[in-house]
Parts: sequence; C-alpha cells; structure tokens
Amino acid sequence: MKIIVSKDINNVCPEFVGAAVEAMVENTSYSAPLWEEIHRWEEKYRQQLTTETLKELPGIAATRRVYKLCGKDPSRYRPASEQLIRRILQGKELYQIDTLVDLVNLASIVYGYSIGGFDASKFCGGTLTLGIGREGEPYEGIGRGMINIAHLPVYRDEQGGVGTPTSDNERTKMTIDTRHLLVLINGYDGNEERVMQNGIYIQELLRRYANSDGGTVTLYRMSE
Repeated sequence: MKIIVSKDINNVCPEFVGAAVEAMVENTSYSAPLWEEIHRWEEKYRQQLTTETLKELPGIAATRRVYKLCGKDPSRYRPASEQLIRRILQGKELYQIDTLVDLVNLASIVYGYSIGGFDASKFCGGTLTLGIGREGEPYEGIGRGMINIAHLPVYRDEQGGVGTPTSDNERTKMTIDTRHLLVLINGYDGNEERVMQNGIYIQELLRRYANSDGGTVTLYRMSE
C-alpha cells in the first residue's frame, strides 16, 4: 500500500511522521494473555496519570494541537489514544472486541499515538492519502454512525475516508475474518524514533497474539 501525506497536512504539521505495519494475521475472539498485558498498563496509568495530565503525553498533545490547527475542537472529537486512556482513568472497562482490535488499542495506550487498524483487503485501490476532512464529507465511524470529519486529519482511498485519529471507518474495519492487516501510526509529534518503536511493538504483539511473523514496518512522511 502506497501512503501519501498531502500538502494540507504538511502545512499544519510539517514534522509529521507515520509508520505503516503490514502483516498477514489470524484473528481470534479473545486472548487472555493479551488482556493480562492490557490490565497491567491500566493499573500503571491509574497510578501515574489523571484525565488532565494525560493530555500532556507527547503523542496526545501533538494530535490535539493539530486538531486545533485544522479547525477541530479536540475536547469534542478526542483522539482515539486519549479516549482509551481517559476511559481507564475514569475507572471504566476498555471494550473487548477481538484480538486484533484489542492489541491495536494496547499499542495506542502504551505509546499515546492514535493508531488505525484496517482490513487491507477492503481498501479500494493501492494508495492511501492523508488529508483533511471536508464539510459534508460522508463518513461512518465504527460503532458511531455518521460523524462530522470536517477539519479532521483523514486517510482516504479511492472510495473515500477510511480513518481519522478519532475513529476509523466501518467500511474497512478489522473483523474476525481479517487476514491482511494494515496498521497506521500517526506521529504528529514528529518523533521518528518513537513512532518506529511503536511499529516494532505492534510487530511483537502480532507475533505473540495473532500467529503472524510481524510483517513489515515502514516510515512515511511528506515527500520533498
């Protein structure tokens, strides 16, 4: 999959760096060892963070800043990583969906980046372009119905939007039948080393919990 970072994104965040993890996988409905790992991170964050201080985590702070620069209120349309950690800090249980969704959520919690997980077989065409949502652009968020993605960063394939840092699209979501996985890490803080570490961590999770060799991890940014 070719990934293009548009000039629209480059104008508001020239330091953006992303990572794509592409792998063949086997999904399962539940993984007890994975959830033991998730619970360890839940306890750690409940001891270390509050719903206010979590906004200062570099990946979350940078994404919130880009939302504002794009014209979106980050407190109304929270980045997914912030949503997840905030839920933990409020004493609520994280949603248990399936192993692929759960491990992508864990990777987002650990590094603080908003991460999109997709069934790559559902994309239209061979290119994804990261741009900014337009007024009236149709977009069905997973479990959220139609949402307003105007002024949100958004990945589009030939058919339309597939992922934002707030919510991925129903059309390309992972399911129990997903075999070809693409995970996109959004590094609006420009920390190439940490973004790559996040990608390598996802590869490790895939090896442990998704019967995968981990696939490949590739960095991408605005082309010169």
